[in-house]
Amino acid sequence: MSEQSDKALSRKGQTVALVIAGTMLIWLAANWAGPALGLPGRYALLIDFAALAALFWALVLAYQLWQARRSADDG
Repeated sequence: MSEQSDKALSRKGQTVALVIAGTMLIWLAANWAGPALGLPGRYALLIDFAALAALFWALVLAYQLWQARRSADDG
């Protein structure tokens, strides 16, 4: 594996980690702030769906990262 592709895979891994950590922090903060601000339950559902979408995107990126590392190890 070349140094350039290794750096690209490393950046992709960092992106996955930041998306997961950031999503969970924002989701926890929103679930705490929602009732404190008196927001209706439909906003909580919207926040949950946004968090699920972000985590799904991170899962897709992690799968792509896994496949790229796997193909680099084989070749």
